[in-house]
Amino acid sequence: MDMATLSNNLLDVFYMFIGLCMAITMVFTLKDKNHKTRIGTALFWGILAFIFIFARILPSVLVGCLVIVIAILSATKQINVGTLKQLDTTFTEIKAQKLGLKIFVPALSIAVIAMLVASFTEFPGTVAIGIASTLSLLLAFAITKAKPSEAVEDTNRMFQAIGVFSILPQLLASLGVLFTAAGVGDKIASIISSVIPQGNILAGVIAYCVGMAIFTAIMGNAFAAFSVITAGIGLPFVFAQGGDPVICSILALTAGFCGTLVTPMAANFNVLPAALLEMKDKNGVIKAQAPLAALLLVAHIILMYTLGF
Repeated sequence: MDMATLSNNLLDVFYMFIGLCMAITMVFTLKDKNHKTRIGTALFWGILAFIFIFARILPSVLVGCLVIVIAILSATKQINVGTLKQLDTTFTEIKAQKLGLKIFVPALSIAVIAMLVASFTEFPGTVAIGIASTLSLLLAFAITKAKPSEAVEDTNRMFQAIGVFSILPQLLASLGVLFTAAGVGDKIASIISSVIPQGNILAGVIAYCVGMAIFTAIMGNAFAAFSVITAGIGLPFVFAQGGDPVICSILALTAGFCGTLVTPMAANFNVLPAALLEMKDKNGVIKAQAPLAALLLVAHIILMYTLGF
């Protein structure tokens, strides 16, 4: 078996494992008689589990139809958090005091193991993260002495807290591919060319950085926005005027992260923390980050203009 085949097989196993975790949440939801939208929420997790487990053999048209069903469930507010088992605060405090800083070892080990696997093997990054997550889970069991049933309950709690945002990374990745294939970059270039004065480097830099921030805010992902904005603005209005491709590209990408700080589309960074911390203001994280995002965007424009030319 060659490395490419092995990597694909491992990815399938990881995706199936995620699907099984979602299926567990579906079962918990169906058993929750007090859940106000029990059927809709269970259907959501069941569809996601089905896609993750059988994606390799499912027709793309069927997957698309299932995604539409998920969208309808979300639009009609059928996906909600059910009744979760309450944690014993006394027990958790005693456990936390006993474990101390060791409680952070499994989480930190994910990055370390993934880097080592990616550096010293031929596995791609996605497989490296899957291997690291699996080993970190086993490490967490060894350190905390937790029972498998506790892991199942906490997995259900986490999935329910995330809710509909669990599908956002996949949707954003698809959105980036669609925008690029549809030639959105070319359309942006034609619009910007009528606004930016010919040969004005500063205007091109501002358009590049601000465009990255805005498009990232729309798409929720700077990497997906980068190809579109670079094709539409970076190439004709920055690089063609003498901008250093390496410096300007790096600064454009990080300028996009300024948009990440102020958008609910970046669910992992802005919406998920608010949900897990049970914040009253769901946009509290975004509001706290907005002033810094604006300052960083201005700093990127200055740095690109002074260092990139």
